[in-house]
Amino acid sequence: MKIKIILTSLILAVAISANANDLDSLKQQLQATTNDTLKGAIYTKIAAEYMKFDTILNRNVKNYYQTEAIHWSLQALHNYSYYEDTTGMRNSFDALAKVYIAQRKFSEAKWFLLQSTNISKRRKDIPATINSLIQLSLVKVEIKENKLALRDLNEALNLSVKNKMPAMEALVQKNFVYLYNRLDEPEKGDIAAKRLSELNEQIKAQQAIAMSGNTPATKKALPAKKKVYASKKSLKSLQSTKRLASL
Repeated sequence: MKIKIILTSLILAVAISANANDLDSLKQQLQATTNDTLKGAIYTKIAAEYMKFDTILNRNVKNYYQTEAIHWSLQALHNYSYYEDTTGMRNSFDALAKVYIAQRKFSEAKWFLLQSTNISKRRKDIPATINSLIQLSLVKVEIKENKLALRDLNEALNLSVKNKMPAMEALVQKNFVYLYNRLDEPEKGDIAAKRLSELNEQIKAQQAIAMSGNTPATKKALPAKKKVYASKKSLKSLQSTKRLASL
């Protein structure tokens, strides 16, 4: 048991050391960059290194990583906002929400997720909108906004059904199961679980067809060539035409 703990500590120390080297390299790159339009991406990369806080066992180190992840994500957000880079802004909002969820600061996480959702809606990015609505519902459950959480999931469900996205619908139904269990409504949870099972079977069947190559396009037989039968009258007409041509 002691040997296992020692090995785990050594592996963690090596990982932290490698991470520190990456951070040093990125921070040096940031200092050398004079073009402000390129700094947002570097801020994001630095924040991403600190976003690995969930791999840290030491509580103090984890807290430090979370604080730094927030700091560098905000730096990136300010840069992206200035240059109106909505993709960068959305990624920063999502990163900030993730840290605040880990810290169980759900009100802050909710605000950032709302900003991310609004951007996805403006960009008409359906998968991103659905994912944001699901995350919002989970946060709202934690702060007892159950009706609002259900509303978010219903909106996500409508989007997935309307756009014929069974994988996304399955993800929504999975969260319906979780939510109804939290609300102690097992009957509704069972309905969602049944629909989830149906969707998973549908997805598996589609994957099997795709793997075998038997797609509807390949199954479709080529149209048979129509045989043309000439009537006696048309043959006589053809023979008369030939005689006239030979004259």
